[in-house]
Amino acid sequence: MHQARTDPENGFETATAWEEMGGGHAAQHCAAVALIGLKEYEPAAARLEALAKEMKMASNAERAAILAQAGTAWYEADKYDRAYAVQTAALKLTPKDPELLIDRAMTLAGAKNYWEAIDDLNKVLDDHPDRYEAHILRASAYRYVNALPLAREDAEAAYRLAPDKPEVLLEYGNVLRLQGDNDRARQMWLRLVQRHGGTPAAAAARRNLELLDVKRN
Repeated sequence: MHQARTDPENGFETATAWEEMGGGHAAQHCAAVALIGLKEYEPAAARLEALAKEMKMASNAERAAILAQAGTAWYEADKYDRAYAVQTAALKLTPKDPELLIDRAMTLAGAKNYWEAIDDLNKVLDDHPDRYEAHILRASAYRYVNALPLAREDAEAAYRLAPDKPEVLLEYGNVLRLQGDNDRARQMWLRLVQRHGGTPAAAAARRNLELLDVKRN
């Protein structure tokens, strides 16, 4: 599994050879994970779904974990309907799993079903109010439905919990900007660029800062 994640090309070959020698479900799992590393998301997702069906003697938690990986792969492939179906099947096995609920919320948001995403994030935060990622994802969803006061509440909660996370700094800045607080938005984005340069979030923050400067001029 380590090789599948760190060297997916060779990991896939190793896993395939292992499967041919009787490696069973473990080898199949490694091969699918290697395909994710190779960005072959659709075949990886299909393999993981098939594997979860084959694992009839596994626990609900084990099967749900495989389905969760399948859902992530479908999400990465922009196949939101398939991702949602798989994640929903996984949640039937482990109904209150916060990671799965967050994953499904991301899928719903990707499909622009923001209120449904908010419903899933509500379930997470009811039981785990300290999950900053659920707060910042819900802030983003609220922003998309133009519920800016609620978006700001969640962004502030996420910032209190994880003040240096790039996704928190980016989204908090987005909400502040939409509420007209340009100076604080600038502070968030500058901090993001300074501390997390080279990340996609920092690139987005740079674009936002440029737009602020254009409007100021």
